[in-house]
Amino acid sequence: MADESTESRTEEATEKKIGDELERGNAPFSREAALFASVSAMLIIGAFFAQQCIASMTLLLHHLLDDAGGVRLRNGNDAVALMKLVSWDVFKVLIAPFVVFAAGGVLASALQNAPRLVVDRILPNFKRISLTEGWQRLHGARGYAEFSKSVVKLASISVIVLAVLQSQQNKLVNAVALEPEALPELILSVAMKLMSVVCIVTAALLAIDLVWSRFHWRRDMRMSRQEIKDEMKQSDGDPVRKARLRSLAQDRVRKNMIAAVPKATLVIANPTHYAIALRYVKEEGGAPMVISKGQDLIALKIRELAERHSIPIIEDKLLARSMYDSVEVDHPIPPQFYKAVAELIHYLYSKSAAKLASK
Repeated sequence: MADESTESRTEEATEKKIGDELERGNAPFSREAALFASVSAMLIIGAFFAQQCIASMTLLLHHLLDDAGGVRLRNGNDAVALMKLVSWDVFKVLIAPFVVFAAGGVLASALQNAPRLVVDRILPNFKRISLTEGWQRLHGARGYAEFSKSVVKLASISVIVLAVLQSQQNKLVNAVALEPEALPELILSVAMKLMSVVCIVTAALLAIDLVWSRFHWRRDMRMSRQEIKDEMKQSDGDPVRKARLRSLAQDRVRKNMIAAVPKATLVIANPTHYAIALRYVKEEGGAPMVISKGQDLIALKIRELAERHSIPIIEDKLLARSMYDSVEVDHPIPPQFYKAVAELIHYLYSKSAAKLASK
């Protein structure tokens, strides 16, 4: 069943799923970054801080040995005071290397993924200590892959270490004849060469592992077509529900348009297919406004209401069709219709004035 589920996931993950997984703390991560950061930190410490730290520790040891006769340890409080003094001096010497190590660890994580607080990672989760889950992780495909990577890494670094030590064999053998003061410099020189080569190897391993981990993470993020459809439903809404809401909205718009017909000044209509209700009141200013329009059944409803409220209906097929396609409800008519509509309004006003005069 698991294989079938994996085989069905043929589509690349959507941006939404990737974002959700990142928020949960599931991000591509290379464990080799920590190793590379540690080796790089050791290399930086050896290049910039080792000699100073060794000199400072040597000087501190000289002071302790020179003043050993003057130290009085009469009780436990004297011992605690001495330990505090020595610890503080050692801390001042080693604070810089500690900062470099800490910065290396933080950068190894931060440069791979943007730092974020994931509460789920902090809260207790008994699945993490489950024997079944642990067994599956160790003996699954990923467990074997991690084991193979560890073997390759260990073998590569071991070969490099042996090769460097072999190249420095003469120096190490002749170190027996050196003065004690020269030994720290020799050891530091060999260690720096060793760490430089190991740093190059771990950098290569890190580059390979970064590509592999991101490829593997992307493959695990793949989705089936059904999962993508379900996600679209959740993000955009159920199509059936959306259609229902759209239908309700259209009904509401139609009702509002029908309710506005009694306020119209005139209705321009195609005999049966189109009807546009216009409102123009000179005192209100502006161009004539389309307050309602409709096609087929709605057009007939507009005509019916217009007749009921004694609103003039003027049949003009070309003008009705052109205005229906060009003007939205609650918008003024465009300039290209000014002349035609003005003539109709003038005709209606003249007709109304003639009626009043005849009375």
